[in-house]
Amino acid sequence: MALILSCRGKSPEFGKNCWLAPNATVVGDVKCGDGCSFWFTAVVRGDVNSIILGNNVNVQDGAVIHCTFNKTTVEIGDNVSIGHNAIVHGATIANDVLIGMGAVVMDGCKIGSGVILAAGAVLLENTQAEEGYIYAGVPAKKIKPVPENLRKGEIERIANSYKLYASWFQ
Repeated sequence: MALILSCRGKSPEFGKNCWLAPNATVVGDVKCGDGCSFWFTAVVRGDVNSIILGNNVNVQDGAVIHCTFNKTTVEIGDNVSIGHNAIVHGATIANDVLIGMGAVVMDGCKIGSGVILAAGAVLLENTQAEEGYIYAGVPAKKIKPVPENLRKGEIERIANSYKLYASWFQ
């Protein structure tokens, strides 16, 4: 059974049809919409500030979502995939975004709708990722617009696939 803990008087809240792996951890001031999934060893720590996830957000294996005490919160829109071992720390992510495996999103970053952050990329503190672009590298730089085939073939496909995968465990 997943580890779900209250902290500082706040408890995680889950929408309809959410799935948590037995070793996922969700703590404190975390609110998520419908159809979210929290995969094996994922950690979502709302102990120091609030974390809000929209609908159909998947937090994949080993990913960490956290923020900075009295400084930053995390807000994640709908249809967002947080890839394996990625870190999202004190950032705002719009709808329809793919955060690649092992990517890092630091405090104060704002990621626009339709962005793909490549695997291993690092968005430095306070970076603004413009809507509809691919970002890659360390530090991450704007590479090119997201072509329609990647928007449908990656961003939408992965978000929808994780809804399917979660249904296998429910």
